[in-house]
Amino acid sequence: MPLVEITLAEGRSPEQIRALLADVHLAVHNAIDVPEASIRVVVREVPPAHWSAGGQTLAERAAAAAAAETEIKTAAETANTGS
Repeated sequence: MPLVEITLAEGRSPEQIRALLADVHLAVHNAIDVPEASIRVVVREVPPAHWSAGGQTLAERAAAAAAAETEIKTAAETANTGS
């Protein structure tokens, strides 16, 4: 009985998770030709504040990216208005 475990940061829609489950299920079935009823797929969603890479949480990375995007937009608006 194959068991596939997937860990993702939270934030995807129920439809996206369902599509992932279906696609992974089919990929396992096609790859190793096991009965479909024996395939198990588990998706765990982790809050971005509970997952880090390089010492920075995913939530912190997202906040930094949003701040940088805001700075870029502000700079572009300032350049366009000549102020």
